[in-house]
Amino acid sequence: MTTYARSGLVLVLSAAAVAASLTATATATAAGGGLVWTDCAKEGGPARQECATLTVPLDYGDPGGEQVSLAVSRIRSDRPEARRGTLMVIPGGPGSSGVQRLSQRGAALAEEMGGAYDLVAFDPRGVGGSSTASCALDADDRRMVNLRSWPAADGGIDENVARSRRIAEACARNGGEVLRSFSSANQVRDLDRLRQALGEEKLSAWGVSYGTYVGAVYAQKYPERTDRWVLDSSADPDPKRVEQGWMRNMARGADDRFPDFAAWAAAPEREAAGLRLAGRAEDVRPLVLGLAARLDRAPRESTTPGMPLTGNVLRQALQNALYRDAAFPGLARLILSAQDPDPAVRPVLPPGLDKPLSDEDAAITVGVICNDVKWSGSVRSYERAVAADRAAHPLTAGLPANITPCSFWKAPAEKPTRITDRGASNILMIQSLRDPATPYFGGLKMRAALGERARLVTVDQGGHGMYLSNGNACGDRAVTAFLRTGVRPERDAYCG
Repeated sequence: MTTYARSGLVLVLSAAAVAASLTATATATAAGGGLVWTDCAKEGGPARQECATLTVPLDYGDPGGEQVSLAVSRIRSDRPEARRGTLMVIPGGPGSSGVQRLSQRGAALAEEMGGAYDLVAFDPRGVGGSSTASCALDADDRRMVNLRSWPAADGGIDENVARSRRIAEACARNGGEVLRSFSSANQVRDLDRLRQALGEEKLSAWGVSYGTYVGAVYAQKYPERTDRWVLDSSADPDPKRVEQGWMRNMARGADDRFPDFAAWAAAPEREAAGLRLAGRAEDVRPLVLGLAARLDRAPRESTTPGMPLTGNVLRQALQNALYRDAAFPGLARLILSAQDPDPAVRPVLPPGLDKPLSDEDAAITVGVICNDVKWSGSVRSYERAVAADRAAHPLTAGLPANITPCSFWKAPAEKPTRITDRGASNILMIQSLRDPATPYFGGLKMRAALGERARLVTVDQGGHGMYLSNGNACGDRAVTAFLRTGVRPERDAYCG
């Protein structure tokens, strides 16, 4: 019998369990789990970045059956004497690339860690360099403003219902078992298979946004394999709702965050740059709502042929821009150009809204959220919910409560994991007070579920994704100290 004691938690593993774990590791290696690293550093990215491919089962119930591949990347510690393990960077989404995030954040993260870790990330199934699937959707159905089910100008959802059904049927017809395998549960299993391939008994991790849910589920299922665990911008882990609940919460998240943009857009210093939208912060909200309503009635031709600036495109652009202060100038320019009385002035649509998603990106965008949990509600109940949500939260105009392809999806293969306070006390959460995507009240639900396993650092700031992202030195120090020393605040902390 083998015993692991960590932070007051004692895990007793039987000899059979230990043997099973060793067998799983051997199986991973035999099935191609061993990693062959090659240099993949790119201009502007970390100089020491390497890449590899990991082979994992399509279906873990049939580990010897069909396999899929995962793109993996790492930045090795340049101080072997300081190295203490591997830090996994878990991306958000669902649908974000871990390899890309490591390219973008790896240099800054390596500097913060001081050689304490090899930094590793992978593209989840369906993303980037990993095995992907296709729903074979028409281009119009792959536009983000349509995949996100914005209601019509009058609040009607008939078109959303028809489109959601059409997307679900196309994905069922064309996506196959690969698309059905896109789930949080499989991402957690893939993460543990990567741990085995790396030869690590334990992992540390930094999960952001949706990555916090993946991280929390991993820590719930494999507590003995977690070292120092950071959850950055968490959502409510309620297993009855998960992604459906996260979407609903974004209405309040936008309301919490918008005052930051309003204050920025009305500040006198915006005048010199030609970006001031109003003389007072309280005037920015009615300005934006009024403009969206006018664009509902009369869309404005943009610089992208065939893709006008509609009210819903403006609302989606607003939602995207609320993630970070650095996006505020671009949103202000879009609003100003849409208000210009000269009809020859054509607004420039923001990246992500100026062309349809690729078919592979569209498939992963809907795949995980629909495979994870059964979305509840009849068409009639969605109509009522949208009407109520539009009245309560006009900035998001009913989107968070609307129907999606998940309402017409095949039942999930397994139930979501319930996050509990059973496990090692080695989790540090960091959360913005004004987060448009994972609002603070939802993060508190994750904090309550984890109990004494976690400590929470609250950051009095707006935006989504706090560590090394939004410029709060206090929050950054808390996370860096925990990852480097293992020391958490004695109790939940606040960063002003």
